[in-house]
Amino acid sequence: MISSREEAHLREERVSSAEVFQGSFLQVVRDSVGLPDGRTATREYVVHPGAVMVIPLLEHPEAPMRVVLERQYRYPVQRVMVEFPAGKLDPGESTLECAQRELLEETGYRAGQWAKVGVIHPVIAYSTEFIEVWFARDLVAGPRQLDSGEFLDVFDAPVEDLIRACLEGQVTDAKTVSAALWLQHYVAGTWSPVWHSVA
Repeated sequence: MISSREEAHLREERVSSAEVFQGSFLQVVRDSVGLPDGRTATREYVVHPGAVMVIPLLEHPEAPMRVVLERQYRYPVQRVMVEFPAGKLDPGESTLECAQRELLEETGYRAGQWAKVGVIHPVIAYSTEFIEVWFARDLVAGPRQLDSGEFLDVFDAPVEDLIRACLEGQVTDAKTVSAALWLQHYVAGTWSPVWHSVA
């Protein structure tokens, strides 16, 4: 069985910590850590508040399942990326509240049913970021509520097309590629989340 249980002989312990940078969104920290063999090393990482990603499903009994996606320019990589709706947690906000807010703001959709899928850690070598993943279905379209300075296109595509695009390297956003695994098993009927109705 594959496990990520705590192993004492692998653990690093913080000796000291210093803030390197504090921005409006992210914080960079440099820690001195004690290694398992007694030596010390430096670890620099980004402190992130956490985020959610929504996998919006368009399900029709007589047609292949489709998903709602976005195209958005991502400045650090200097390219337009295909990805699922996502966003960071606001202070005091639950992950479900964040998922509902981001879906509405970015796509205009509201969902009647939600299912928590799991959690991914997209950049474990240099960030505390986690992304909680949610499925959403029973979608009702409405107007988007984009943030100031936010520009993105919303479209939908068959699940099989998204999976193929991930396999062929056309979609490279880590969270969206990860979502393809859950989607593949959900469509095949080999895995199913627990759905909850949300008013």
